[in-house]
Amino acid sequence: MKLASFTSGGMERIGVADGDRFLIDLLSTWPADTKPPQSMIDFIELGDRGLEIATAALSAADDAARIPVLDIDWLPPVVRPGKICGIAMNNSASNARKISAPHHPAFFIKPSSCLTGHLQPLIMRTYYGSVHPEPELAVVIGRRTRDVDAAEALDQVYGYSVFNDITGNHMRSEDMFHYYALYGAADDPNRLERREQHLSYAGRYKGADNFGVLGPWLVTSDEVENPDDLAVTCSVAGEIVAQDSTRYYNYKVAELISFISQFQTLNPGDIVSCGTAFKPSGKRKSIHHANFLVTGGPVEISIEKLGTQHNPVIIEAREIGRWQLS
Repeated sequence: MKLASFTSGGMERIGVADGDRFLIDLLSTWPADTKPPQSMIDFIELGDRGLEIATAALSAADDAARIPVLDIDWLPPVVRPGKICGIAMNNSASNARKISAPHHPAFFIKPSSCLTGHLQPLIMRTYYGSVHPEPELAVVIGRRTRDVDAAEALDQVYGYSVFNDITGNHMRSEDMFHYYALYGAADDPNRLERREQHLSYAGRYKGADNFGVLGPWLVTSDEVENPDDLAVTCSVAGEIVAQDSTRYYNYKVAELISFISQFQTLNPGDIVSCGTAFKPSGKRKSIHHANFLVTGGPVEISIEKLGTQHNPVIIEAREIGRWQLS
């Protein structure tokens, strides 16, 4: 089943795909004896009952209930997730570039405010500097998940979607610290020792507005037999910059969910974005060549079984505002 969030008539709605050209507005067909969900997260929390209602809506739908997808404004399928966990450096194609790295998944948090939907314009401000796409598999959590074993982790998945983890390389370099961190000495915790470190915080370069595109669809997990073997393609301004597969991830989807759940509770609607699929196309162009401020758009990402996400790019020429008091 393919689900979507959208606006129609100025109202936020939830829909189920009826073929490729239409969807059914679930809220307008919702049973009178059941409280309707106010968001996709509410719908996810209904579990099997929600899917039963959606199936019934598809079976009973007449022409009047079908909305052409050309007539809607797409939202991210999950509009306001509690958190988006992005997995860093998870593609085996990046392993040769690692000087040192942990022997476990590393993840960061993107805010829900970064999200936008399919066909929505991506507004890139010139003061961001270099900005490029990152095509990724998104996993949408279906139930509260804490300390789950990897063998049971896929049972926690409600569905999958396409995610563009847009990244600002220039802002990452601007926010880089090279400094001495202080640690308690192993042989004497009362003595501090200095360790040289390099780090950058992801708040700006991963979390700016429009730096996360989700959708178009939330595809339920029963339609994706193996999330660890899905073809991924990304093009920018009509040129393919990545042809890859989720089979090249260092860590499988189940491992990512299990690992994160050892540290942070995952709740219904939370998103795990599994890492960039960036193997270059045959022309050797890569996503790292695809600086939106140079190439413009549109950007298009396709993942096998999940659909195609398409967004125009708008370059907004402006300088950063007066954020200092003096």
